[in-house]
Amino acid sequence: MENNMNLAIKRIFITLISSLAFLAQPAGADSPTELSVGIVPQQSASALAAAWIPLLSEAAQRAGVRLAFRTASDIPTFEDRVKNGDYDIVYMNPYHYTVFSKAPGYVAFAREKERKLVGIIVVAKDSPLRNIAELQGKAVVFPAPAAFAASILPRAEFARQNIPIEAKYVISHDSVYRSVAQGSFAAGGGIKRTLEAIDPAISSRLRILTSTPAYVPHAFAAHPRVDKRTLEKVSSALFSLHGDDTGRRLLEPLSFKGIEAAQDKDWDEIRRLNIQLPTGHRGKP
Repeated sequence: MENNMNLAIKRIFITLISSLAFLAQPAGADSPTELSVGIVPQQSASALAAAWIPLLSEAAQRAGVRLAFRTASDIPTFEDRVKNGDYDIVYMNPYHYTVFSKAPGYVAFAREKERKLVGIIVVAKDSPLRNIAELQGKAVVFPAPAAFAASILPRAEFARQNIPIEAKYVISHDSVYRSVAQGSFAAGGGIKRTLEAIDPAISSRLRILTSTPAYVPHAFAAHPRVDKRTLEKVSSALFSLHGDDTGRRLLEPLSFKGIEAAQDKDWDEIRRLNIQLPTGHRGKP
């Protein structure tokens, strides 16, 4: 009974965090512009809040703009919200960007500094598996169908090597890692950054079986309604973070070396892959 109650309380907390806007407001500002910042839910809402809220608060101070942290309970819900243009600024995966740059027209302005996105397949540390060919016919877990590096790239690798698997989907990267560590699935898809960010009690029970080719990382993109001058202030604030001890300390929980300028054409390599996957709950298996 007590365990069920604790689980229920945890779920309520995560739901509140995922729907709540945290306002990072510069001190002494008189009615500054407010922008909502949607973060793709690769991890639990509480983990995202712990990492992103302090960073957005500092960026808000530097930019003189209110930044509202937002996320979603799962990736399909997040996709629906981006599709609807619910967020002013979005941190989203490369495939998401190629979709939502068309409609509702988000435009990339930044990306993680000095990072290429690589998908990984993890197994339990004590698993006898040594090659992905040994996963033939087994259930492999992924965060969501349209999760780029953690799902699209690994599944493409299975297809390239003609290895049939049974793809299963959970809520987030963290859910993948926990499921594999607990032995619920033989293997799972993720990325190094989120594997490094999860509780060491989980990551220490996993090992990387294989990695995929590298691609351009996630995009920071703005909705067309965002004022150009306001976006320049936010961009400058984000770009400045790696230049001082305070900023580097706030980037560390995300395993970011920094945030650098980007432009739409940086994601042309993803467009050339010609990926055609549905997004949102309508595309959820």
